[in-house]
Amino acid sequence: MHEIDKDNFSQEVEQSSIPVVLDFWGPQCGPCLALLPDVEKLAENMNGKVKFCKVNVANNRRLCIQLKVMSVPTFLFYKGGECKDRIAGDEVSLDAIKSRANAL
Repeated sequence: MHEIDKDNFSQEVEQSSIPVVLDFWGPQCGPCLALLPDVEKLAENMNGKVKFCKVNVANNRRLCIQLKVMSVPTFLFYKGGECKDRIAGDEVSLDAIKSRANAL
């Protein structure tokens, strides 16, 4: 999974030739850390079809504000440089991530 920050967001996400799933997580977020190994496996399984990236909210506050990410875990789904979908908080599950990523 690619680490995203304000410096590489445009290149890695907006200019990506394949759909992108952005995982916003925090080092103090239990649900985020619990979900991470499963999301990394999903990223491996979808390699080449969908790019999975992660954003550490503790280190990227401006980017989070710009993208209106107010809580973690939050997942944004990009295609063609545009955010097409998002899930946050209690909505986040591996099944929800997988189905939305497949829909891109």
